[in-house]
Amino acid sequence: MAEHEPRAAIEPAGGSATVLVVDDTPTKRYILSSWLRRAGHTVVEAAGGEEALAVLAAHRPDLVVLDVRLPDLGGFEVCERIKADPATTSIPVIQVSGNAITSADRTEGLERGADAYLSEPIEPAEFAATVEATLRYYRARRRAELMAERMAKLADVTSKMNAADSFDRLLAVAVEGLVDILGRFTGALALPPDGRMRRVRARPGETASSRSAIPKLLDRLSAMSLGEAAGAQVFTVAAAEWVELVNDVRISAPVTGVLCRTKRGQPPVYLGLEADPPLDGDEMNVLRQLGQGLALAVDALRVYTEEHTISLTLQRSLLPKRIPDVPGLTVTFRYQPAVDNIEVGGDFYEVLRLGDRVLVAIGDVAGHSLHAATIMAELRHALRASLIDSVDLSASMDLLNKVLRRYHPGMTATVCLLLIDPETGVVEMANAGHIPPMLAGPGAHYLGLGNLLLGVAHEDYKVTRLELPAGATMLLFTDGLVEDRGILLDDSLEQARQVAETVEDDLEEFCDRLLAAFGSREDDVAIVAVRRGT
Repeated sequence: MAEHEPRAAIEPAGGSATVLVVDDTPTKRYILSSWLRRAGHTVVEAAGGEEALAVLAAHRPDLVVLDVRLPDLGGFEVCERIKADPATTSIPVIQVSGNAITSADRTEGLERGADAYLSEPIEPAEFAATVEATLRYYRARRRAELMAERMAKLADVTSKMNAADSFDRLLAVAVEGLVDILGRFTGALALPPDGRMRRVRARPGETASSRSAIPKLLDRLSAMSLGEAAGAQVFTVAAAEWVELVNDVRISAPVTGVLCRTKRGQPPVYLGLEADPPLDGDEMNVLRQLGQGLALAVDALRVYTEEHTISLTLQRSLLPKRIPDVPGLTVTFRYQPAVDNIEVGGDFYEVLRLGDRVLVAIGDVAGHSLHAATIMAELRHALRASLIDSVDLSASMDLLNKVLRRYHPGMTATVCLLLIDPETGVVEMANAGHIPPMLAGPGAHYLGLGNLLLGVAHEDYKVTRLELPAGATMLLFTDGLVEDRGILLDDSLEQARQVAETVEDDLEEFCDRLLAAFGSREDDVAIVAVRRGT
């Protein structure tokens, strides 16, 4: 974390400064130093060029008064070194000379980095005016540089806040960012949709840490400032009052903070810091801007979280509530929503008992939207309806294709249907463009390619007959499991096949391992694993 900025660097003109006086003549040093001290400045001295550079590194003065003629290192060269070092380049230099007094000398001094050039004899008033004018320019420049640096850091922190994927991370980014910008003990408060107050704080040189907070703390801070109104208000709380509000903090200075609420009815966000010394106008501006940025980021994340929760609830309401118990078969399923997508997907699965046989279906409607989810639900219901009087996988698939083409032109879907007889192991399979089922276990392999996907054109869907051996496992999954940008689909399918070479006794563990092998996904994933009894 950055240390707190020296106060002298941003003092207004007329304030005290630290001045380095460099001259090999003790009398001249004494006279110049006396004038500076009477003006209220702090003085450090050096008798030569090398000593001046050492003192400069140790004290970082605000101004250098530099004699041109020095016994070891000339004043022009000392000035050049000061201006060539990024750490000292902004420190102003006033060159003084009783010998090099021609216009050419002054020109050379200014060209080699001096900010002002005085020729002896020097009048005290002229010297004082030159010092104040140089310091005034220096302070204005330092203030501009400091604000530019702070604004750049503020923009970076705001960008990182907008990229945060959790409330804890969001508050940590804001707190650590404000510590870096202003170098003060900082804390933040926010109330996410889960109702659990988040409180994060950090001191300079520390990473942010979470702390517990009383539920009504934001309400009490609101009562001190905004009340129920929207907006942003900066206010200061005395140290004793703050300790009473937050009883696990050790602080002896007042706390200045900003409470922000984007609109009435929303919980506010608070961002505060230790106000010793008191914040100046620029620091107040940074605090207010970062507080408002934090409030907007919290609101955006709150909306995203709420929409994501609603989407997941809707998605799961459209999928089977449970898998029926099927004698002779063990069936396990997984549905994993995309990690970064709040929209509803079109992945679905179905397991239906049809007399002595069992239908297992898996499918994926193209797209991520409420429209895709409603089409998914229509296809599930149409599939169930097609199986009421008779069971014919080709006819069922044809019906699904007609529903999609007639009522949702332009939409496509993939579906795979398996009709399994647990007693004999005979399996009928119809596949409309879906990733083929896989026979898992040693020698794992995919079972044929099937026909054209649904919604494209008329198709005669073929039914393939195969056998599921006793104790064998069949695996079905949607393309969300294996599709990755920059990786060939064939390579990902081969990775899934290699994972399925081994099948745990517990199919739940098998499905978990399969999901873990591919990590967080950018698309929804549905998995169904079916094992025939021995």
